[in-house]
Amino acid sequence: MKTWFVTGAARGLGAAIVRAAVADGDRAVATGRDLRALEREFAGEERVLCLPLDVTDAGAAEAALDEARERCGTIDVVVNNAGYGLLGAVEEVSDAELRALFDTDLFGLLSVTRAAIPDLRAQGGGHVINVGSIAGAAPGPGIGAYAAAKAAVAAVSEALAAELAPFGIAVTVVEPGALRTDFLSTDSFRYSERVLDAYADGPVGALREGAKDGHGLQPGSPTKAVALLRALVAASDPPRRLPLGADALAAADEAVARRLQELEPWRGAAGSIGHEEEVPAD
Repeated sequence: MKTWFVTGAARGLGAAIVRAAVADGDRAVATGRDLRALEREFAGEERVLCLPLDVTDAGAAEAALDEARERCGTIDVVVNNAGYGLLGAVEEVSDAELRALFDTDLFGLLSVTRAAIPDLRAQGGGHVINVGSIAGAAPGPGIGAYAAAKAAVAAVSEALAAELAPFGIAVTVVEPGALRTDFLSTDSFRYSERVLDAYADGPVGALREGAKDGHGLQPGSPTKAVALLRALVAASDPPRRLPLGADALAAADEAVARRLQELEPWRGAAGSIGHEEEVPAD
């Protein structure tokens, strides 16, 4: 029986991960900012421990993991799911909005992960799953800030995977496309306070309108996504990055193909940069 430690577990993908874990006989530590919401969501679930956790508070992350270990023994799987989206052109997003986004989506993830690593290392194994986004691999107009945060999550996850592999700890960043969760609701998705007319008739304006109407209509199945996460944890050689959903896979393939195509005419010039030729002395 494994113990899953899941952040942002009161709703959406986090709640689905917790439910799938206990349905298959595992235990779960469900964490989130609103303890009452967690307790309502998992009322009657004997194998779910609900703990309050604001991931932007590094001390709270350490305290939650300490209590989880004390009450459950080991922590086998850490799922960094807490986070939110932000829509707005790069010019529209303020420094305050950008810093708040990174505090949750990146620095909060790092606080939880750093607090968990010593025990994972001591027990000789475990799995850290960081919930990124396909936006991090394939950014588009209107989600530059969010894509930047998720690209940082992907980069640090790949570095962590290499650092922790000698200790038997796997690290995977999963990159969902549009899953049919509440991600597009006002609880999980925010809009820049500044809205410029210059972007209203372009792709940013179209995305802003489409996002408001797309809640609940996303093509990806969260149930199937969670089943894939459980298969990921059971795998002997899990990948470091994994798109979730046909739309995410197509976007990842397109991004790689585009980069290779753009590189080709510049390959020779890019590869020729080396030491300057020495000029003979007179």
